[in-house]
Amino acid sequence: MLYMFLADGFEETEAIAPLDVIRRAAIDIKTVGIGSDMPCSTHGVYVKPDCLDVDMSDISGIILPGGMPGTLNLQKSPVVSGAIEHCAKENKLIAAICAAPMILGELGLLDGRRATCFPGFEDSLGDAELSDLGVVRDGNFITAAGAGKALEFGAEIVDYILGDDKGRKTLKKMQF
Repeated sequence: MLYMFLADGFEETEAIAPLDVIRRAAIDIKTVGIGSDMPCSTHGVYVKPDCLDVDMSDISGIILPGGMPGTLNLQKSPVVSGAIEHCAKENKLIAAICAAPMILGELGLLDGRRATCFPGFEDSLGDAELSDLGVVRDGNFITAAGAGKALEFGAEIVDYILGDDKGRKTLKKMQF
């Protein structure tokens, strides 16, 4: 099961756009409310998550939307840190967009990897090899620069999971 974490202050485009692409590709994904059973986005959109916790025995990867203070709320969550630690140890997908790659950078998980983030958060990426691309995949890590790249971020996640350019094909069906 793929899990996307939503905490108060998440950036709604960075959550909903990739979620839509992933679900259109028929990948099992659940949204997880962190600190709330109805997280509110940075722009006042409330979302009812699918669940409030993760099943580590069934986890295939995680997605961290950005936004402030959503990223900081994710960073201080034991549920999120446990999932990150598990996925890093098991080489499972870890995807983060906008400000959220800072969480991975501050844990040292991006050291020596190519990565991107929202401008202004580069110093939080540790010893990552910074890329000016909008979406970057390096091994089991996918990072993206921000809301404007959210659909492509979702497509890259689909490509990672299903291969065969399925993410790009999904975007094409969406008239991207």
